Amino acid sequence: MRAPLTWLAEYADLAPGATGADVAASLVSVGLEEEDLHGGDIAGPLVVGRVLDFEEQVQRNGKPIRYCTVDVGEHGQRVSEGSAQEIVCGATNFAVGDLVVVALPGAVLAGGFEISSRRTYGRMSNGMICAEDEIGLGHDHAGIIVLPRLLGEEVAAGLRPGDDAVALLGLGEETVEVNVTPDRGYCFSVRGLAREYWHSQGSPPGGFRDPADVRWPPPNEGGYAVRLEDDAPLEGRPGCDRYVARIVRGIDPTRPSPPWMQRRLTQMGMRPISLAVDVTNYVMLAVGQPLHAFDVDKLSGSIVVRRARPGERLATLDDVKRELSPEDLLITDGGEHLLAIAGVMGGASSEVDDATTDVLIESAHFDPTTIARSSRRHRLVTEASKRFERGVDPQVAPAAAQLAVDLLVEFGGGTADPAVTDVDRTTPRAAYRLDVTEPTRIVGLDYPRERVVTILRDLGCTVEDDPADPQHVLVTPPSWRPDLDHDSPGPDYAEEVARIDGYNSIPSVVPTPSNGQGLTHGQRVRRTVADALAGAGFTEVLTYPFVSAELADQLQLPADDDRRAAVRLANPLSEERPLLRTSVLGTLVDALRRNVSRGFKDVALFELGLVFRPGGPLRTAPVPGIAARPDDAVLEQLYAAVPAQPRHAAVVATGLAEPAGWWGGGRPADWTDVVAAVRTVGAALAVPVVVSGDVHAPWHPGRCARVALPDGTLVGHAGELHPKVLAALELPPRTVAAEIDLDVLTAASAGPVQARSFSTYPPAHTDVALLVRRDVPAADVEAALREGAGTDLEAVALFDLYEGEHVEPGHRSLAFRLTFRAPDRTLTTEEVNGFRDAAVAAAAAATGAVQR
Repeated sequence: MRAPLTWLAEYADLAPGATGADVAASLVSVGLEEEDLHGGDIAGPLVVGRVLDFEEQVQRNGKPIRYCTVDVGEHGQRVSEGSAQEIVCGATNFAVGDLVVVALPGAVLAGGFEISSRRTYGRMSNGMICAEDEIGLGHDHAGIIVLPRLLGEEVAAGLRPGDDAVALLGLGEETVEVNVTPDRGYCFSVRGLAREYWHSQGSPPGGFRDPADVRWPPPNEGGYAVRLEDDAPLEGRPGCDRYVARIVRGIDPTRPSPPWMQRRLTQMGMRPISLAVDVTNYVMLAVGQPLHAFDVDKLSGSIVVRRARPGERLATLDDVKRELSPEDLLITDGGEHLLAIAGVMGGASSEVDDATTDVLIESAHFDPTTIARSSRRHRLVTEASKRFERGVDPQVAPAAAQLAVDLLVEFGGGTADPAVTDVDRTTPRAAYRLDVTEPTRIVGLDYPRERVVTILRDLGCTVEDDPADPQHVLVTPPSWRPDLDHDSPGPDYAEEVARIDGYNSIPSVVPTPSNGQGLTHGQRVRRTVADALAGAGFTEVLTYPFVSAELADQLQLPADDDRRAAVRLANPLSEERPLLRTSVLGTLVDALRRNVSRGFKDVALFELGLVFRPGGPLRTAPVPGIAARPDDAVLEQLYAAVPAQPRHAAVVATGLAEPAGWWGGGRPADWTDVVAAVRTVGAALAVPVVVSGDVHAPWHPGRCARVALPDGTLVGHAGELHPKVLAALELPPRTVAAEIDLDVLTAASAGPVQARSFSTYPPAHTDVALLVRRDVPAADVEAALREGAGTDLEAVALFDLYEGEHVEPGHRSLAFRLTFRAPDRTLTTEEVNGFRDAAVAAAAAATGAVQR
């Protein structure tokens, strides 16, 4: 939400000499978030220019460039002879004769960007034709500013080349922009921001002037007919509980909005359109009440507010025909002809146009939940919906309508109908019995009773003494603060007292920590794994856990693979990724593809994160209340309604594992690197893992390793990804990856590790070559050797694999090096030979191995 300082000063007294930065700092001090500062930093010649002609050429990169001749009036004499200037422009949204905004050499734009004459695209450019974002007018950079489209044809008709664009667009005035949080909807207006600034200055008497403090006539029988017919209120709340309708007749449709109004709308980031539309937008920005203008001649005589019926459709003002939901609240003409999606966007059939002379002003109060759901359902985030879904002041509706009527009468030459409609079904707010010591108890700072009462009254609350207990007061929140209107607002009032009194007055006290329990075993495991993978050369990333419905096919997962059973989100951030991932690798490959596409050829990434495995149909989750902790039965139902969420770790690598240099060529990453990474994780956790061949998507069937615990419990898989998977995911050939279940490793490492004392005696090495069938995994042979070698075996390493001459067909030779070391003596040759023979015998019994 923006607020020009000149507009803010009309409603609140600014501190003498206050700048935009000072006002922003004051608003931050009462809990708002500064977003940006606009205007006030543009210097030098920024003028109106008229495009006389241009030559368009397409460059070698395919970008069209226009070499323009622009009339900038007398300012052109300062740059070169004549008023016309040659300017190079990359936009194409303008035509010959259009009025544009030109920054001439010597100008300084927002952010300190200096304009000078310079050669670009082969020609000299004496300035720049500006887009909205380049002068701090908005965020649009799709094209340059065309003034008739921005200000309207009537205003543009009075402009001449060389006119000062700074004054025209209000760029000399500073405008503060703040971020409005969901609980502070009243700040979506200059009225609300002015009130907050007044609070930041200590709420001095007379320092705030409410623009909604106007007189309006009471409703009467001759008012425009309005019926509120909500047959299916959401959560028991009617979709509309107040509807004010005012009519202004005889408006001159040719009259433009006054320049000051157009300038303010432009400063607020909105485009002036016509008098009727500009008035409704201006009043909305001023007091926070969205308005809608209907052409009375296009109505039949009555307004009916109701829910949509099955099968109904509405063409909205953005020229989109929308399928309506029974939850959508509609404004209808007589109950049949659809006029608007209430609080979101109007329909095309009743909009005001160039021929409209009689206007009906709608000023209504709609249910926030209804508007929020309609806005999200139709993906329509409008200025009206942003305000209604946060909560609009129900008591400001008649005042806003009166402000709009007054402006249309004054600047449109119309006449206000004496008939007034105000269907008011709002309910008065109940008083809350507040303990005046609660702010002190919650915040920890002493707030006297008088200070608490004063702050609450400055906030707009009605505060009355409780005759039964002087320590309590009866507080009724103001109509513009729906966040204070609930069953237990005590902590909210305490927060308001602390906020208005000043967060800076709360001392910073460092708490004394208690004797904690330290990290849990799971936390230590995750840190150890991350450190081990980072030390192995992988870079940690964090990806969103959302995937597309096509990912399972891209990964070549079998039809019966449980990883295909993904949970679908009810309200996904993107319809392209509506599912929760069932493997970390499913999202890690996106990060790899993004890095490779941006020029990084040698990439090794890892991620630790949750995956979501429903394992069957999920139950419906109950919605427990907030008054008490859910009991065990409700908690069990909640857990049954969410999928299992094991924690996995995944690695992926492509390119060179070892770089090339003067020492020679580099080594490409292959399946051994990711298997080694998994072994590194196991070693870091003191958990032995067994690696054997396997067939498991999405890995290459001949280059996939199964990683398990010694008891056979699956840990994960590692290897080279299948070529078809790489093609579907647009990844480089021979990309390798691994994914392991951290929960399995966490459980396996839960027990204490018994450290072995170091032996000071020399090791004894012996080699053995074993002939086995080709389908016998080397890991099985190694396990058998370990089993039979005895307790003095220190290490076993496979150092050679041979198939060929002198080896029986269908068999292969595996050569192992066995290392023995005793803790208390030097082993003899006879002892070592005996250990070796026992190991070979065990391998022969377990795998059919024959010593060569």
